[in-house]
Amino acid sequence: MVPVLALGVLLLVIAAGAGWAVPALHGTRIAGAPGPSGSPGPVPGRSAGPAPSSGLPGSAAPPQPGQPATPSTGTSTGTTRPVDTLGPWAARLAPVTGIPAAALQAYGYATLLVGATTPACHLEWTTLAGIGKVESDHGASGGSVLQASGMVLPPVIGPALDGRGGHLLVRDTDAGRLDGDATYDHAVGPMQFLPATWQQYQVDADGDGTSDINDLNDAALAAATYLCAAGRDLAKQAGWWAAVLSYNDLASYAQDVFTAADRYGARSLGVT
Repeated sequence: MVPVLALGVLLLVIAAGAGWAVPALHGTRIAGAPGPSGSPGPVPGRSAGPAPSSGLPGSAAPPQPGQPATPSTGTSTGTTRPVDTLGPWAARLAPVTGIPAAALQAYGYATLLVGATTPACHLEWTTLAGIGKVESDHGASGGSVLQASGMVLPPVIGPALDGRGGHLLVRDTDAGRLDGDATYDHAVGPMQFLPATWQQYQVDADGDGTSDINDLNDAALAAATYLCAAGRDLAKQAGWWAAVLSYNDLASYAQDVFTAADRYGARSLGVT
């Protein structure tokens, strides 16, 4: 995540479960909605989403920033984590989308939780996946590996935001605790949070007792919570493009996220 204006993270997708299918919008333009350069533009194609949140552990009272999610029959050190409820769904979509199952679980679970607490936001898992793809290749950039638990090791750490080479100047805000640099900040983790933004929106999504910027489960939910807190309706083109551009104010970045999200939506259609 490259900081611009507000320092935060975003993404998009609505929890469309069985029976919630909507027509795909792959490449369709709808007049009147601004695209990345202010011209009319679409939102990514809708997808086969995870099952609705009924019966989802913790979905009745989704965690707020800095608070843990409610585990079902245990934590990540026990037998079942909240995100594990999406294991079968993720296993079906992983082969057709090319997204690791652990990443799909993180994106899907975050979508369902914010869908329960902020339904007007209309998040879809495909936008979270599009951002995860562009930011870190779902935790695989730079030789890092996404573990089955959702942890990304070694951590994904972006370049120093030292004002050089086209980067913004962002002085250190966390004494180097997250990025190892006590002079300048770096974007950190699979969703590339800035330390200051993570401090505000960190959340324990998988119920393991720790809010970890390098855990895709935690990072995806923190990103979703941040985006929905802005009050945008991401089912609308204007809201979607504004959200992605607030994450990184580059038309090429927003288009890359759009392309990835739309591709994932197209590939997921028909998967039950």
